[in-house]
Amino acid sequence: MDRPRSTLEPLAGAAHGKADRLPPPSWAVTDVEMPPTIDRLIHAAMGRVTGSISPASLALAYIDWALHLAESPGKWARVAEKAVRKAARFSIYVARTCSEACVPPCIDPLPQDRRFRSDAWQHWPFNLIHQAFLLNQQWWHNTTTGIGGVSPHHEQVVSFVARQLLDTMSPVNFIATNPEVLNATARENGMNLLRGAMNFVEDWERHIAGKPPLGTEDFQPGVQVAITPGQVVYRNRLIELIQYAPATEQVHAEPILIVPAWIMKYYILDLSPHNSLVKYLVSRGHTVFMISWHNPNEHDRDLDMEAYLRLGVLAALDAVQAIVPGRKINTVGYCLGGTLLSMAAAYLAQVEDERLNSMTLLAAQTDFTEAGELTLFIDDSQLNYLEDIMWDQGFLDNRQMAGAFQLLRSHDLIWSLVVQEYLLGGRQAYTDLMAWNADATRMPYRMHSEYLHRLFLKNDLFAGRYKLNGRPISLGDIRTPIFAVATETDHVAPWKSVYKINLIADPDVTFLLTNGGHNAGIVSEPGHKGRHYRMAHRPAGTNYMDPDNWVVSNPAVDGSWWPAWEAWLAEHDSGMTAPPSMGAIKKGYPQLQPAPGQHVLER
Repeated sequence: MDRPRSTLEPLAGAAHGKADRLPPPSWAVTDVEMPPTIDRLIHAAMGRVTGSISPASLALAYIDWALHLAESPGKWARVAEKAVRKAARFSIYVARTCSEACVPPCIDPLPQDRRFRSDAWQHWPFNLIHQAFLLNQQWWHNTTTGIGGVSPHHEQVVSFVARQLLDTMSPVNFIATNPEVLNATARENGMNLLRGAMNFVEDWERHIAGKPPLGTEDFQPGVQVAITPGQVVYRNRLIELIQYAPATEQVHAEPILIVPAWIMKYYILDLSPHNSLVKYLVSRGHTVFMISWHNPNEHDRDLDMEAYLRLGVLAALDAVQAIVPGRKINTVGYCLGGTLLSMAAAYLAQVEDERLNSMTLLAAQTDFTEAGELTLFIDDSQLNYLEDIMWDQGFLDNRQMAGAFQLLRSHDLIWSLVVQEYLLGGRQAYTDLMAWNADATRMPYRMHSEYLHRLFLKNDLFAGRYKLNGRPISLGDIRTPIFAVATETDHVAPWKSVYKINLIADPDVTFLLTNGGHNAGIVSEPGHKGRHYRMAHRPAGTNYMDPDNWVVSNPAVDGSWWPAWEAWLAEHDSGMTAPPSMGAIKKGYPQLQPAPGQHVLER
């Protein structure tokens, strides 16, 4: 039985195997000689030792910094002066603590630094220890930044590595210099250290065996999480499409298609019943479809960005249009899924396909010139190294990706856990969001290489150089109303980078900024304490406002942003109707199996 045909013609197939037996990707320069296999094998082997970080990239950054520092005697004098002033300030602080009961600190931690908030750090000698550390940390920041001639990228790399080394040597991480650990050890006669040793052995055994962290077994998809009722109504080699069962007698006429990021499993948007965005939408009368991505392996190395568009977004749109005929579609893209959805919207606009009713982007970037601290790991040297690792494996492993994300927030994701679980001997209570975060997926070689080169490094999409099906696409062609959500403390998609969606020419844009990070800010159900957001609408054709003035002009509103977005969806609706059928068997979309399907369970 014939299915609706996608507007993007199928790509030529490619045989499985090593990259040197594959046709070059459409974006590659074909007359450049491929690197010798021996070079790639050496880089891949080194990557297993260096955590996928290119030694050459680090060396280039440090050479750039060191050479420019060497020829900047004014900078020497400045950092020497700062060292003397900090030493004098610390000496005065030490003297005052010997004679006064309450002495204000000589330096305060950064607002996001929670390591020294306990009262135990305010007593001698631990007040001196942590103040000396913070002064030293500040001095190294001054020394690694502000040197004329150093490229901004190299400066960021050097400063980042210095910060990581300092975090490693923080007094919090050692028994003798951490008063909380010393107090616990005295109080428990050392049993906390014994429990910590047992925790370490257990975690190491699970890591070696390739098992997920302890606690994830309490959040299994289809059992405790991802349990909103639905059916898989379409499957291909890359996706399953889930249609969720209606929960109301009447539903909004326009269905919703959600495109999640494929770097993680889809169910961050369908976590536990109390914080499931899918359940929230279904309970308010929306017909919701969700893409669940296949977890790639070495046999999927040939999948590229066009394949993700054709087999992913466009195939899903065809299915939704067949199941809910005669209706336009509200589309939602999260993170990478939002970037891919933007590409699809631009392509559909170019070929005059008007099936989209609206487009919502959740923490999704379209311009990558200010893409946050992830750009620390993106330059020509690093990408060449990473490509060779992926060429050898056929994919980028989830452990290799997780390491980079953990380094960006080493305070919270590495060292605080080391102290809590190995020195204090406790076990943190696992949450559904933490379990989801540990359930990562792999990235196929060709797609990830193309994504990093063309989007992160060259910014081809925002510049109008990106080609799909051999034709360049422009985000400026999009006329679909846009609702863009950013989060205040996002280290993956910084909010000012997401805000650049306002720079494309003609769409009607509603921009919303909520508190929280890349994940927790999106999973912001009504009733979640401490939530607030700012929102403003910019009609098509009105002047641009810069992000700093936008924040000043739009006061914060307490509460979850979900109701505000759902109200916006209702404004772009054509009314209520009877729920559509689950699937459309006569059109080739039968009910294959209950949600969450099989792709989400792939390891």
